Amino acid sequence: MSPEGNGLRKGTTMSITLKRFLADEQGATAIEYALIAAGISIAIVTVVSTLGSTLNTTFTSVATALK
Repeated sequence: MSPEGNGLRKGTTMSITLKRFLADEQGATAIEYALIAAGISIAIVTVVSTLGSTLNTTFTSVATALK
């Protein structure tokens, strides 16, 4: 086998692999799910942070009133 023929074959295989990769939508679906999960996580962190601050203020007020 000549080096040119081998390189051409690898290039053809690479282009076929690239075409299959671009046509495959499973990767796009996985990215979409990851973005949805990230959005939900940010929402949860925001709510818990806000709720935590509110509870801290409430417990501080109760502790001050009990003194």
